[in-house]
Amino acid sequence: MTESNQGSWTESMSGRERVRHVVELLDKPTPVQEIADRADVSRATADDELQRLQSDDWVTETTVDGTKAYDLNPVRMLFDEITDLIEAHSRDELESQLTELKEEQEELATEYDVSSLDEFREQLADEELSAEELRERRNVIATWEAINTKLGLVKHALQLYDDVIELSSPRTDSPSTLA
Repeated sequence: MTESNQGSWTESMSGRERVRHVVELLDKPTPVQEIADRADVSRATADDELQRLQSDDWVTETTVDGTKAYDLNPVRMLFDEITDLIEAHSRDELESQLTELKEEQEELATEYDVSSLDEFREQLADEELSAEELRERRNVIATWEAINTKLGLVKHALQLYDDVIELSSPRTDSPSTLA
């Protein structure tokens, strides 16, 4: 936060809300004191809120250089992304996304005459490439990895679709099929 934004940050959000906001932006395990500093709260407030977030499975506790730290819970993040996909898209839309992603993956494989991302990566070491070609290849790798990640999420969403829809529906007196 800049000095000019500091006032609005602390006036518009409680300390606990600021801790949660900082946690949502974490990209690696971060010590409690650093989270407290970013959120402009005491270490005790940050630690208390982080322990609550841990009990709710939003973060995991770890250690960084011998200091207690927290990171976003990757399992919770995965399930949240899958649930968001299911809530935002019908089964048909997810199946269409799956087809489009597979087509993008196949186009990359055809364009670079490889059968997989691993094979494409091997070419980096095997071929004499200019710096520009290497940058282009690294961009292709990032794109391919993003496609693979999205493919995995869509596949999981399709696998869990019926269960999530059923569990998200209003309760009835009928027994669950998830026994």
